[in-house]
Amino acid sequence: MKKVEKKKYLCFYIGSLHKGGAERVFVNLAEYFHKKGYRVTMVTQYQFQPEEEYVLPEGVRRILSDLTEEELSNSRIINFWRRVCKLHRIWKREKPNLVLSCIGKNNFMTVVTTMFTRTRAVVSVVGEAREEYPNRLMRMLANLLFPLASGVILQTERSRYFFHKRVQRRAVILPNSLNPDFIRPRYEGQREKRIVSVGRMDANKNHEMMIRAFASLASRYPEYTLTIYGDGELRDSLEQLAEELGVADRIFLPGVIPDVAKKIEKAALFLLTSYSEGVSNALIEALATGLPVISTDVPSGGTAELMTDEVNGLIIPPGDGQALEKAMDRLLGDPAYADRLGIEAAKIQKRLAPERVNALWQAYFERIMA
Repeated sequence: MKKVEKKKYLCFYIGSLHKGGAERVFVNLAEYFHKKGYRVTMVTQYQFQPEEEYVLPEGVRRILSDLTEEELSNSRIINFWRRVCKLHRIWKREKPNLVLSCIGKNNFMTVVTTMFTRTRAVVSVVGEAREEYPNRLMRMLANLLFPLASGVILQTERSRYFFHKRVQRRAVILPNSLNPDFIRPRYEGQREKRIVSVGRMDANKNHEMMIRAFASLASRYPEYTLTIYGDGELRDSLEQLAEELGVADRIFLPGVIPDVAKKIEKAALFLLTSYSEGVSNALIEALATGLPVISTDVPSGGTAELMTDEVNGLIIPPGDGQALEKAMDRLLGDPAYADRLGIEAAKIQKRLAPERVNALWQAYFERIMA
């Protein structure tokens, strides 16, 4: 009788499925591996309201690793130890072939809790490394623990040099795949006189610089509007700023919306003004849609991985309002040049196509498990 090959079992470990870039990457990977015939489980520490979380594909299980009320102690040290033990018990019970984790302390937990099991630990840094590991202790722990993992995944060459040479030698660079919703023919009609951006309204995204640059150019381009899709703690202050600058009637903040691709594909210009990012999913999607793009050169190298200045977009220094204003003036004043940048930008669809990128992750996982 022919022996039936046992399905390989993957677990993904992340803080939650709250709607964000890293969470979406993990859900997309889980869906891909499930369709490829792997057993897949998502392990999260926290759970939010359903409308605040990504939905897991049918057939992908979910396990919560946080302590229950009965398990909690008054001591933070005891609670930390109990979380470590609980996660270790999950791996012992589930016996996955491989666990992939991301974001800061989750990577430490994965390395430590898979010790003395047969499970391979793979850690990934999907954001700006200096923000995930902001102090000497965190950096020391990363340089100590990452070499003990079976694999280390980074997203940019520039981020490699944040870590010790032991980690640099182990690390591989794997990109995020493009959201399938953004694989579509580029819009070739008359562009709407709209400038758009997508991202959480917090200090790091620096929407204030965007609004100030728009206000400075408002009289020169009176038909244009600025729409920022997203939400966050600075929403009220951004609305107030637009009011103070006299452009409140031309700036729109519609919040988080579905079908982003459809909303932005006809726009004249896309802006990303963050001080720091990993490899921005919003930037990937704007490029894939074929929009003329202006983006800051974030320290992680995420923008440089996706864009070549004056080839498929314009790159400016973080926090440089004058450079942003100048770049916006250049593209709004020369639609033909902007369109050439957008045509080049859309070519990223082929480079980051899900079937191509996910196959790279699969090949890497198979090497680790072998």
